[in-house]
Amino acid sequence: MHLVALHFTAHRTLRVEELAGALAAIAGGLLFVGGLAPFGRRFGMIGGGLALAAAGVLFVLAVRYGVRP
Repeated sequence: MHLVALHFTAHRTLRVEELAGALAAIAGGLLFVGGLAPFGRRFGMIGGGLALAAAGVLFVLAVRYGVRP
């Protein structure tokens, strides 16, 4: 059995969280564009894409400019 331990510095953790937020925003944008395609015109897909994109942007802002304990 192998123990895998990851250790991130505070700076690296911040960058990883920003990357995760950016990827969530990109996924939301792709869902939104997919919802506009001729075969995928559904309000749920467009609304979900917009919500995911907004959540990703807010997550990045909260991580970047938020106060850390």
